[in-house]
Order: sequence, then C-alpha cells, then structure tokens
Amino acid sequence: MTPSQLLDNANRLDVRLCMRANRIARSNPVLQFFRIVSRLGDGAFWYSLTATMPLLLGQRGLSAATHMLLTGGLGFLIYRQLKERLVRERPFVRLAGIQCFMPPLDRYSFPSGHTLHAVAFTFVACSYVPWLAVVLVPFATSVALSRVVLGLHYPSDVVAGAAIGLALGTGTNLLFF
Repeated sequence: MTPSQLLDNANRLDVRLCMRANRIARSNPVLQFFRIVSRLGDGAFWYSLTATMPLLLGQRGLSAATHMLLTGGLGFLIYRQLKERLVRERPFVRLAGIQCFMPPLDRYSFPSGHTLHAVAFTFVACSYVPWLAVVLVPFATSVALSRVVLGLHYPSDVVAGAAIGLALGTGTNLLFF
C-alpha cells in the first residue's frame, strides 16, 4: 500500500468515526452532557482547579498552579500557531450530515485546543496530586469526546491535541521536578 493510499484510508476512517460520534448527540441527554463538559473544558474547570491548588497544597500548590499556568500558556501558543498554519476546516463545515451542536471558539479544527489543555492540565495536576486522576482522567476524556460528538473536531484533531498535551505535560514536568 502506498503512502497516499494509507492517508486516504486514514482520512476515510476519520470521517466515518466523526459521523458516528456526531449521531450520538441526537439524543438530548447525551447532547446536554457533552455541551456541559465542553463548556467546562473551555477553561472554567481548569482555571478553578489551578486556583484551588494553593488552597489544597500550600506552597507546593502555588508551584503546581504556576506550572499549570505555564503549561496552559505554552499550549495556547502552540495550538494557535498550528491552527493558523494548517487551516483545517471543522467537520460541520466540510461534511454534509455533520451537525454543529455548539458554536466553535475559533474557525479551524486542527488540533483540538480543548483536548490539548485537558490532557496537559490533567497530566500536570496529577503529577502533584495523583489521586486527582480518578476525577481528571474521565473528565479530560469526556472533554475530548465532546469535541467530536458536538461536530467541532475530527477524531484525528483530538488525537493530535492529546499527543501535544501529553508532550507539554511531560516537558514542563522536566522544568518543575
């Protein structure tokens, strides 16, 4: 199989998964759940967690909050640069049959900034408070899924966002630990 054929197959799979995930949102309870999760993933949840870290951990929490803010800022710079250069239209723009169930925060889809930040913040926060993984990993996963279900991202956007978020979390841990 040629590289071109592999890319075509990967693209077809991406579109198929996107269409299937988007159909899930046609159930009102599912739609409401993913809208809430996605809205929290806009930043409110992560800002609250960051602000809470010093209260939970004192001086170590202040370091955790600083670490989270630095990681979030780097994530923002990276994903904005990628979106501006790669200009991948969102699935609801390109694919007939994909419904947009929530207005996007910006125009382009690659990579998913929500997923990037969810993974990066989860990684960093759990580095300081491991038991938070019980709450943060399912929440971050739900944020990532919400982006596809709501018609805002392709699965590959989410996978790329998660990979960048993991790299950021790992990389910034090298600076703080």
